[in-house]
Amino acid sequence: MDALTYSYTRQHLTAVMDQVNEDRAPVLVTRQNGKPVVMMSLDDYNALEETAYLLRSPENARRLAASIEQLRRGGGQARELDEGNETPDAD
Repeated sequence: MDALTYSYTRQHLTAVMDQVNEDRAPVLVTRQNGKPVVMMSLDDYNALEETAYLLRSPENARRLAASIEQLRRGGGQARELDEGNETPDAD
């Protein structure tokens, strides 16, 4: 993770924000008299929040781990996506 000073980040805020979004990599912003913070893209933050939500329940975490293991062992099936056919045919 790249580390930038608060002063540099403030002077180049737009460029730093653009780089964080383009690289999809967080940046550590350090300060002389305070705790550092991490700047990350909103997409990455939302993905992190979703993962935390899914793993919050121990039972759900076990199910997800079992599904991942099953997939690693070749238990998955490839399927075609039927995009654009949102509604079933009416008879």
